[in-house]
Amino acid sequence: SEEETRIVAALPGGRKYQRTITRDQFESLIVDVIARTAGPVKQALKDAALQPDQIDEVVLVGGSTRIPAVRALVDTLFGLSARGRKAHTELNPDEVVALGAAVQADILAGGSSATEDLLLLDVTPLSLGIEALGGVVAKIIQRNSTIPASATEHFTTGVDGQTNVAIHVVQGERELAKDCRSLARCDLKGIPPMTAGMPRIEVKFLIDANGILHVSAREQRSGKEAEIEVKPTYGLTDEQVEEMILSSFDNAEADLAERQLIEAKNEAATITDAVEKGKKHPAWQQLTADELAAIKIAEVELEASVKGGDYKIIRTAIDGLDKATRRFAELMMDSAVAGALTGQTMDAAGEKMGEGPTAPHPFAPAHISESKPEEKKD
Repeated sequence: SEEETRIVAALPGGRKYQRTITRDQFESLIVDVIARTAGPVKQALKDAALQPDQIDEVVLVGGSTRIPAVRALVDTLFGLSARGRKAHTELNPDEVVALGAAVQADILAGGSSATEDLLLLDVTPLSLGIEALGGVVAKIIQRNSTIPASATEHFTTGVDGQTNVAIHVVQGERELAKDCRSLARCDLKGIPPMTAGMPRIEVKFLIDANGILHVSAREQRSGKEAEIEVKPTYGLTDEQVEEMILSSFDNAEADLAERQLIEAKNEAATITDAVEKGKKHPAWQQLTADELAAIKIAEVELEASVKGGDYKIIRTAIDGLDKATRRFAELMMDSAVAGALTGQTMDAAGEKMGEGPTAPHPFAPAHISESKPEEKKD
């Protein structure tokens, strides 16, 4: 019946297994598996930048879509009943899958009149990026990007005088590099020593029609370059790709929390370091006793918040130190502008001041051991 079924199976030794299972029992056994399918559906909508109510028609394919609990989940995810709609179940779910495979095989074999108007597009199964400051992943080519694909991001150094950086290429959907698949590493050497944040490192990812990933890194001020090639899908089965994607869904909340904490600590270290360096500037002597006291209190609060490990409290403390040092920053800027303009035309002053220590991207590739091994910054 529709509410229960009897299972009969022949076992070795002439034994027979028999069991009657009800629908409620069956659904309780598969409830976790069904729940996991909601993740990929939501991710597909996110990748397409669409909301569930923007999907007009839903076609169910694959044998498991015959299960009433699966159909109920689909109805809930897309709000179909609430909009007076139903998922399409009139197609044979097994034959649809087979037909799709046949169409792909025909195209790969050279095509025919039946498929001449169809274009087969390959996509990247997993996101590609590099390990950045604190071990987080800076994704450069997103999952499901159509091949061939290319993307460019800009990075900078995280340590004063840093002359080398290590580009660690990773693949996966997790937030931290340690949880992703390591693909390759290359070193960019010979960067002119500059203040942290001054170098501009352009990292370009290019996936060609053959699926080969070409990674290039170039320091724009000096022209120093490094390149590497790798095949991202080599050694990965479809099952492993799916497992990596599902793992990102299962760990999404914990990964995001860890990333937010790492980024907050990175920012705290940056602003603390900037204040310490600034104390040597003549503008520091122009601050009042009250202003110096406020900065000291903000520094202590930020240090305590970092030890506490709550990223929201760290962010609040960062804002506090930023506010306390605002006038100090203004005095330093006034001094820099005055120095640049002394005896200069406006054009010459602009050239003297340069572009400033701007970092187009909030991450910095990890430096290699030849630079400053005691640091862990990227």
